[in-house]
Amino acid sequence: MRIVVLLFSLVVLLFSIIIHECAHGLAAERRGDPTARMQGRITLNPIPHLDPIGSILLPGIMILMSLFGGSLFMFGWAKPIPINPYNLNNPKRDMMWIGLSGCAANFGIALVLSLLARILVTTTVSLGAVILFFGVSINLILAFFNLIPIPPLDGSKILTGILPERYAYTFSRIEPFGFIILFILLLGGALNFLFLGVARLAAILTGMPFYF
Repeated sequence: MRIVVLLFSLVVLLFSIIIHECAHGLAAERRGDPTARMQGRITLNPIPHLDPIGSILLPGIMILMSLFGGSLFMFGWAKPIPINPYNLNNPKRDMMWIGLSGCAANFGIALVLSLLARILVTTTVSLGAVILFFGVSINLILAFFNLIPIPPLDGSKILTGILPERYAYTFSRIEPFGFIILFILLLGGALNFLFLGVARLAAILTGMPFYF
């Protein structure tokens, strides 16, 4: 059962991050930038979205760790949607909404899967129940993690859109160090509370036991 759950979780993760990126592309298109559409990135076809590290290597490592007794936690990312801010009607404001769109898409998927769990699942020990629980967890993690206001995450675009111009410029100067900051936070366990909190929230939404 563990292997089946891992494989289904990988599929859910892949399409959840694809929908996240497509939401960015659609939001950008609505605000004047057709770049993602022109480059064929607004599609559910996984191939244009695959990132060698975030879509293949990292999930693969997590699957191997899970098979040897590690956590069933799954995480990853796709290639970022190309956006040309010069095409946007109001770049500062529009980038904020584009950033929010991806997180909103994942919250939407989590809500739909939660409703399916409530309606369709009759026993919390079934394979379907476990898969739906992890589907909700994955999408909540993607949404909340991306809301962290550290470049290049969506939260940094949202914060930049809110801040006055002077402070937004100062904040943007940390962008070259964003991945380093995130790596330190992840490696140091500073974000463990986020992952545990998301799993508990998924249990509440689906009415299922806490599987993490």
